This record gives sequence, structure tokens and C-alpha cells, in this order.
Amino acid sequence: MSSEEIEIVEYRQYCPPGVQRVIASGTSAWVGEVDESTVLKYPLTPGGDMSRLELEYEILCKVGKHPRIIGLKRLSNDGLYLEHATNGTLHDFILSNHPTISLQQRLAWCREAAEAVAHVHSKRVIHCDIQPTNLLLDENLGLKLSDFQGNYLSETGEIILEGGSAEPCRFFCPRDDPFYADVKTDLFALGCTIYFIMMGYCVFPDIVDGEDGWYDRVRSRFEDAEFPQDLHACSTITAKCWELKYMSAVEVLRDIEEVEMKI
Repeated sequence: MSSEEIEIVEYRQYCPPGVQRVIASGTSAWVGEVDESTVLKYPLTPGGDMSRLELEYEILCKVGKHPRIIGLKRLSNDGLYLEHATNGTLHDFILSNHPTISLQQRLAWCREAAEAVAHVHSKRVIHCDIQPTNLLLDENLGLKLSDFQGNYLSETGEIILEGGSAEPCRFFCPRDDPFYADVKTDLFALGCTIYFIMMGYCVFPDIVDGEDGWYDRVRSRFEDAEFPQDLHACSTITAKCWELKYMSAVEVLRDIEEVEMKI
């Protein structure tokens, strides 16, 4: 196959036993509703590759239970059983309700996202794909971080489990090695996520996904430190995330809490 040829693979939805309907999909799995409290994340093809789901299970076991982390139920031959966050993704909820969402609610989500990242990092896990589509909302609009296919590190920083995830370009911290990830690359993506929560759209809305050269234009702006200048309640925080000035998610969390106290 030449470099100019593109291979298109088509996957057809299916429901393993017990799954009522497909409610989401990703690059390696479907997510199906089992009942009001449970979903099943399973391979794109029946009997397909389970390795990424098995790794996600291992990483979730390392992360453990936390109010801001999607609940792990069990791993089976069919896939990974997880908590059902009934209000869907933060991304879709904000796009559907943007004008009516209060500043207090937006700040609460920013704080909860930082709480999730702080907890994950405390367990030596780098998420590698922090973005609004991986933040889910429960029945009370509480935020839950999901899709754990990043890296689990040893106490000295070596990668023990490697999931191969990476952020999309509007959340991607510029670096020479695109596969490298650490606390600060996660915090850069958290800054982009906070921007989305506060503004209701992703960074650089003047660049349209899919138009000629859009990916390179987004990447170039980040590489040239041409960060968004929009003013919002967390604009100082997002700037510090993008400028890699934070050393930990706990520092981000403290700054968000200070903003909340002033509102």
C-alpha cells in the first residue's frame, strides 16, 4: 500500500448477551448498556482483541475506587463491565446545554476534573487522553474520568503498563516524542479541558476540524506558544497549564478552589 492510500475498515454494531443497545464507540471498543447502573465495554468484532480492555482493567485496579473515577465492576470473556454514567459525556452535555449552565457548575466540573487527575497521578498512572469525551456525568451531574488506556509507572518512573493512548491535537502538549507522556502533558490536556468547560468549545474555534491543514495549524499554534487569550474565570489556570508551570494536579486543584471561593 502506498503512503497516499487509506485503508477503510468498517465495523458493524453488535450486542453481546445482556447488552440492550450500543451507546458509544471508540477506536477499539463498543460501549453497550446492560442496565441503568452498568455498561459493557467490548471489542469491535465478536471474539476480537481483548488486550486493550485487559490493560484498562489492570490500570483501573491500580487506580482503585474514587468518586471522580468511573467505577470498575469486573472483567469477563465478553469485555469490561463498568459503572453507567447516565448523563453521558461532559462534551455532549455542554454542547447541548451551553447557554444554561451556571458558572458555579462549570467551576465544579473543573474542580472535579482536577480531583480525578490528582488521584490518578497519586497512583502513578498517566492518563494520556484527558479530554471532555473521556469525562462522564452521573445522574447528579458528578464528573467521572474514564477510558484508562494510558501508562502505569514504577516508583522510579519506568513504564510498567503501557496503553498507547494519546490526546487528540487540540489537547496535545507539543513534544519531540509524540509517545512520551508525563504529569505535565496530562496537565496541559487538563488545561484544554478546563478551557472547553468554561467556554463551551475547544481551543482555536476559528480552525475547523477537517478543513485543509487544520491539524498542522492547531499543532503549530501550540508549538509557537500561541495560546488562547479568552478571558474567563479560570484563564490564569489554563495559561499555567499550557505554559507547563504546574508541577502537580493538586496545584491546579488548589487554584480552582480559590476561584470558587471568590465567586
